Amino acid sequence: VQLQASGGGLVQAGGSLRLVCAASSRTFSRYAMGWFRQAPGKERELLSAINWSGGSTSYADSVKGRFTVSRDNTKNTVYLQMNSLKPEDTAVYYCAASSSRTGVTWSPANYDYWGQGTQVTVSS
Repeated sequence: VQLQASGGGLVQAGGSLRLVCAASSRTFSRYAMGWFRQAPGKERELLSAINWSGGSTSYADSVKGRFTVSRDNTKNTVYLQMNSLKPEDTAVYYCAASSSRTGVTWSPANYDYWGQGTQVTVSS
């Protein structure tokens, strides 16, 4: 599975961005998906996870109420809508797929395919 993340950029605090993750696999709809981020000097953080159908989602406390994950299995795509962005959201954002899970998975170890990352910078 190849994952291509895009949609990052520079935005002012309070602004919005939508990240897009396009997958190459015909079996995309079987995979649980997740969005991670990594800021300089910090560990990679799991932000949001979504099950195979898009009917179940989960969020880290740091983004709950501001970020929304969704997917379109007809387009092999998962999205992360980010609103009310803060300077502390600045990081490289990654999408990831779990070939062994169909439900929401909050264990980073279950993700075995990764996109290349897209930079999000939020200015104050």
